[in-house]
Amino acid sequence: MAIEAGNETGGHRRIRLGMVGGGQGAFIGAVHRIAARIDDQFELVAGALASDPARAKASARELGIADDRAYGSFEEMARAEAARADGIEAVSIVTPNHMHSPVAKAFLEAGIHVICDKPLTTTVAEAEELVALVRKTGRIFVVTQNYTGYPMVRQARAMIANGDLGEIRLVKVEYLQDWLTEPLETTGQKQAAWRTDPARSGAGGCIGDIGTHAYNLACFVTGLALDELLAQLSTFVEGRRLDDDVQILLKWKGGAKGLLWASQVAVGNENGLTLRVYGSKGGLEWAQETPNHLWFTPYGRPKQLLTRGGAGAMGEAARVSRIPSGHPEGYLEGFATIYAEAARAIRAAAAGEKPDSEVIFPTVEDGLAGVRFIDAAVKSSAGNGAWVRMP
Repeated sequence: MAIEAGNETGGHRRIRLGMVGGGQGAFIGAVHRIAARIDDQFELVAGALASDPARAKASARELGIADDRAYGSFEEMARAEAARADGIEAVSIVTPNHMHSPVAKAFLEAGIHVICDKPLTTTVAEAEELVALVRKTGRIFVVTQNYTGYPMVRQARAMIANGDLGEIRLVKVEYLQDWLTEPLETTGQKQAAWRTDPARSGAGGCIGDIGTHAYNLACFVTGLALDELLAQLSTFVEGRRLDDDVQILLKWKGGAKGLLWASQVAVGNENGLTLRVYGSKGGLEWAQETPNHLWFTPYGRPKQLLTRGGAGAMGEAARVSRIPSGHPEGYLEGFATIYAEAARAIRAAAAGEKPDSEVIFPTVEDGLAGVRFIDAAVKSSAGNGAWVRMP
């Protein structure tokens, strides 16, 4: 695919970005578009924004996309953009889960880098196929596990890698919401409808939607690999076809133990993602609703509050911070960090180089791990809480 100059920003040409999904009525598409522009590294120039061609084109016009680059299908978009001298360099996939695999395959085969929402796919076989295709094509593939982009999450990861907690013993992660406490999917609400539909969401409901975020966060921060899990997936709302509450025991390789609880029927919780990690020398606590704070307790000493710009903040946190301390950074900025890291990797690839070692983003292999986690949890719960070993 040929690349020609476009708009310049900070000495760099903005990366030409396309989007599949995320049209009228979609939540996550708007989040991706904002995140892609926060650091001014991307320019949205093409899209197949809905499965209905008329709505796709109407959505594109609302976003200022030229008519000749407003496509009625992702297949058409992949072919046309790959043939253009000024074609897109990366595509953002923000469709329901069941479309991630076919869309990603089409753009990888067209030589275009991929930024894909989670979970990677709805089946392990599809995820493994994507991993093989990424390796074959050499394209950059980023999974938007956006909570890995928060500065204090990067700080926690660095502290654990530095040995500040000693040998990790206990990992507890929760992701609690209450928005599906009632059968919202029966009212025509778009987000609830597809997230509770096995044909579009896959075999997991709550576990695929937010449980994978909790699992990925625990793995990212601790550096641990999961050995076995024992899961109980529950559906509390009558008539719902997928789980809305997940409780899992975790055994990590190396001997650490853990708990994961994800729920979308935990009344009183809005977006309660929290992580607690305890080792032989100390403990860490982080909550997404106060993302600029990280609590650190060295054993035998008082608990310390570490802030994004305060004393004790590390370079790993500072590198992904944008504004002075005391000003809150949150969800959109964390998402933007993933896009900024993707931009650095895409620019390096265009130059025939590898990105700097400090560039971190969830990869297609991380996406595969998430799908394997969903699959193992579903199997464990179906087996009445049997222990299931991770591949």
